Amino acid sequence: MPPILPDFSTSVKLKYVKLGYQYLVNHILTLTLIPIMAAILLEVLRLGPGEILSLWKSLHLDLVQILCSSFLVIFVATVYFMSKPRTVFLVDYACYKPPVTCRVPFSTFMEHSRLILKNNPKSVEFQMRILERSGLGEETCLPPAIHYIPPTPTMEAARGEAELVIFSAMGSLFEKTGLKPKDIDILIVNCSLFSPTPSLSAMVINKYKLRSNIKSFNLSGMGCSAGLISIDLARDLLQVHPNSNAVIVSTEIITPNYYQGKERAMLLPNCLFRMGGAAILLSNRRSERRRAKYRLVHVVRTHKGADDKAYRCVFEEEDREGKVGISLSKDLMAIAGEALKSNITTIGPLVLPASEQILFLLTLIGRKIFNPKWKPYIPDFKQAFEHFCIHAGGRAVIDELQKNLQLSAEHCEASRMTLHRFGNTSSSSLWYEMGYIEAKGRMKKGDRVWQIAFGSGFKCNSAVWKCNRTIKTPSDGPWADCIDKYPVFIPEVMKL
Repeated sequence: MPPILPDFSTSVKLKYVKLGYQYLVNHILTLTLIPIMAAILLEVLRLGPGEILSLWKSLHLDLVQILCSSFLVIFVATVYFMSKPRTVFLVDYACYKPPVTCRVPFSTFMEHSRLILKNNPKSVEFQMRILERSGLGEETCLPPAIHYIPPTPTMEAARGEAELVIFSAMGSLFEKTGLKPKDIDILIVNCSLFSPTPSLSAMVINKYKLRSNIKSFNLSGMGCSAGLISIDLARDLLQVHPNSNAVIVSTEIITPNYYQGKERAMLLPNCLFRMGGAAILLSNRRSERRRAKYRLVHVVRTHKGADDKAYRCVFEEEDREGKVGISLSKDLMAIAGEALKSNITTIGPLVLPASEQILFLLTLIGRKIFNPKWKPYIPDFKQAFEHFCIHAGGRAVIDELQKNLQLSAEHCEASRMTLHRFGNTSSSSLWYEMGYIEAKGRMKKGDRVWQIAFGSGFKCNSAVWKCNRTIKTPSDGPWADCIDKYPVFIPEVMKL
């Protein structure tokens, strides 16, 4: 006997049902107001001019009532605009591109490792296995001092690297924006592991002869998420200092932090971290509104330092031989997952559309009341953002976030290609990723960007930007000479 009704499970595609649900919930206010407004308009047209005039006269409004009403409207509007936060614009940014002389192909890296660790073949083999699975390419760079055998991590060499990276990025920013050093009101420099005296911010002030009343800050020890901490600090300062420009410099100086021991947990950073830096111009000046690339929407910071495991999962210490290095714990990815969960719990209600929030709430209630074994609903953050900039800390970090957030390969392309071309450049990696999206010509007006970074402590920080104008493909920048060959295929294991 043939079925009376068609099999709806095959004839109706569930994705279209979900799209219809999302459209209905996200536009419920509009869909409700349109018929109400239409009904009011029809009623007004039905009354006619005479009846409308008589209705107006029956209101008996005198001059005092009109003045009081006008004053109330003006007062409420004034309070609203005065209490509204100042808009923070990202005018432009510049990323440092290391010279080819600093390039470290796999063969060079492994040859140096064999010579430096000639008495520890197991450590050399371990580094080879990490490098094969790292996702890095052949064009990443290390500073000149690390190219020596053995490396020469002197204070002079470290300062030389800092000057090369920071001044190059600052020079590019001045050229791109037309900003003059005297126009900088706020300066923030973040570098986690290199903190000399005088500070790096003082070095910048001395180089460019900045004003004596500049508000300068130097952030250290805050890991790879320090760039977004600097953004948050700049945002708060721009709220209390009107008509100001803030310049942020994000970098990590590799020279004094190259580990020469044999502890495996400390050898990992040698394989992943590379040269890099970025300079960013933020402003709250209204005159910058038209030319600014982005507008800052949200910054959400999560700190798990109260937990001992989280606090020690990225830890600078001495090994058994007294050599200083950065130890990465085996629990790092699990701790990063917990930090991310806390962060998205906070940022979700700020950015997710109503349709996703309702589904998440209903699932949460169902698990609490009916069945705790129900699979938790993971919100679709692709409904809230067009672009994702995930900190290029390593292949495992990107893989984990792609899986947890259910992102496509294209959403993670900028992060993977940044890791391949430049390696883990710490806090500045997010800006290389933003540059990749722009170089591909994908950034359109109104697009929303989610930057996610992790750092020692342990921290997970997020920043949300909205594109202010469609961005033309830049003719300069770190990707200018190689963007055409990307994306490239990155094998799971690249045999050396």
